[in-house]
Amino acid sequence: MIPRYARPDMVAIWSPETKFKIWYEIEAHACDAMADLGVIPRENADAVWKAKDVEFDVARIDEIEAVTKHDVIAFLTHLAEHVGSEEARFVHQGMTSSDVLDTCLNVQLVRAADLLLVGMDKLLAALKKRALEHKDTVRVGRSHGIHAEPTTMGLTFARFYAEMDRNKNRLEKARWEVATGAISGAVGTFANIDPAVEEHVCEKLGLRPEPISTQVIPRDRHAMFFATLGVIASSIENIAVEIRHMQRTEVLEGAEFFSMGQKGSSAMPHKKNPVLTENLTGLARLVRMTVIPAMENVALWHERDISHSSVERGIGPDATVTLDFALHRLAGVIDKMLVFPDNMLDNMNKFPGLVMSQRVLLALTQAGVSREDAYSMVQRNALKVWEERLDFRELLLADEAVVEALGVDAINEKFDMGYHTKHVDTIFKRVFGES
Repeated sequence: MIPRYARPDMVAIWSPETKFKIWYEIEAHACDAMADLGVIPRENADAVWKAKDVEFDVARIDEIEAVTKHDVIAFLTHLAEHVGSEEARFVHQGMTSSDVLDTCLNVQLVRAADLLLVGMDKLLAALKKRALEHKDTVRVGRSHGIHAEPTTMGLTFARFYAEMDRNKNRLEKARWEVATGAISGAVGTFANIDPAVEEHVCEKLGLRPEPISTQVIPRDRHAMFFATLGVIASSIENIAVEIRHMQRTEVLEGAEFFSMGQKGSSAMPHKKNPVLTENLTGLARLVRMTVIPAMENVALWHERDISHSSVERGIGPDATVTLDFALHRLAGVIDKMLVFPDNMLDNMNKFPGLVMSQRVLLALTQAGVSREDAYSMVQRNALKVWEERLDFRELLLADEAVVEALGVDAINEKFDMGYHTKHVDTIFKRVFGES
């Protein structure tokens, strides 16, 4: 990914230097296990660890690969340059390239997942803080983009928190799903390498042995991993779109923080644009575009082919680097987001009292009016609010049929805002385990 949308810690996971270090550790641990089994001399296994502090020369490996046309062989040749040809002659014994490549990829995905989980915790903390802060800040809820009934800004933050908490749980499961390694040799039968070698290498790298590999680790695991990243990205966009809507001039119930010296437009100095959340919408698209290729990677020919390889070299870093950046950006947006409670009330009162229509409808049916008649009575008054900006309560009080059914006091009582917020504490307890 381009540096503009990347954080150094995640980028480092996918660097060639990190990859070759993991390859080295896989080979060195495998040699240790083979020495323990008496398959290779202990002194040869120990000699491999002479390179434990080596920073492998990426340019030199590329130079060798230009001749060998094989990246793993190029690395092994370079490793022998550090260890010595005689000492390194048992390195990679009984193994195949996919043992190194697949196990390394899963180590990188696990490390990436750990960083993503840190980002999710940061975002969850910001959402919880703002939810508690605005638990009782009343705003109008909208369906189809149209005023519906009152809710609170705290409930908006709380539902995003609950969504991201589900996503965290999904990511933890996806991390577990992809945390397997395979050192099983050609076509995965362990014909030339003992399964104990795989167990040892996986233990050292924090992985579980793949129960059955076919020279490659099954790609349904990776499909699930990238699908989870796609869902998380969609949730990020879900939050971003809400903030973008709130920042519209006609709404202005919330906005991204606008720092001193920030400029909104090269042409119009008055502009304050929701550039961060618009950016997050775009980044979500980038993450989601990796999901379909990951799913298409599941169908490989027989015991293996490498149609998945070129795809994963791209989507591995692209998806994780982009999502990592997006999570931290969104956490910052939420943490510094401006909220305008007065504008929320002003917006709700643009059509005075209209949001109480359902409560009046229910009261009429409970008073003995048929649902069809009750709906008609409420709607005829509601439409006047839409068309003439009249006060809904005053229209109801002037409607003889409504007054006859409910009475003046009952009509007035139906405009108590507390009716719509009486269960906020209950919802918060469900989400946060506290009131």
